[in-house]
Amino acid sequence: MHTGKRQSGYQFDLSGGALCLDFANTVSHRHLPPRRAEHLGSYADLVEFADQSKLLPPALAASLRARARRDDAGARSAFRKSIVLRESLYCAFSAIAAGKHVPPADVQRINNYARVALQHRKLARRNGDYRWEWQSNGSDLLDRILWPVAESAAELLTSEARVAIRECGAPDCEWLFLDQSRNRSRRWCDMKSCGNRQKARRHYQRAHG
Repeated sequence: MHTGKRQSGYQFDLSGGALCLDFANTVSHRHLPPRRAEHLGSYADLVEFADQSKLLPPALAASLRARARRDDAGARSAFRKSIVLRESLYCAFSAIAAGKHVPPADVQRINNYARVALQHRKLARRNGDYRWEWQSNGSDLLDRILWPVAESAAELLTSEARVAIRECGAPDCEWLFLDQSRNRSRRWCDMKSCGNRQKARRHYQRAHG
């Protein structure tokens, strides 16, 4: 799940329990430079993450891809913003997982992104009901993917659920997740990968200790 370089067709792991955590987890082996794998290498990757996360209707995803091809500078700018946001999300939520205070600079950065996101919220009537929708003025369309991510981060930071934020217990994984287990005992981002690998490692150590 965590290995390999960024490739076309990469399937993002969306097991974090919150959109903002899934977004923070788009790097594997973050603190192991020889094995670090970046899963967001371009704006196209950002759209793919949004597509897999069901953030965008297919038509809008296609529109963003086409817009990015026409506006390379705008796409690069939106992509840089996404990486800045992602790094602040990781710093903030990994600090919470460790029982530490979130660095003020990261809180401020998340706040700035969330404020921009809220400016693009509008009430719309659909099928006799009202719901929130995202609205772009056209010039900032390429930033559209960042808005729900920033909103998710703000909601998690201000909710009681933040006490359930965990960082994977595997020494070679730093992915974040919400521990929604009944007794708050989940240790791994994914039992099938990190969990089983750590169990096998402990078994080997006991057998050969």
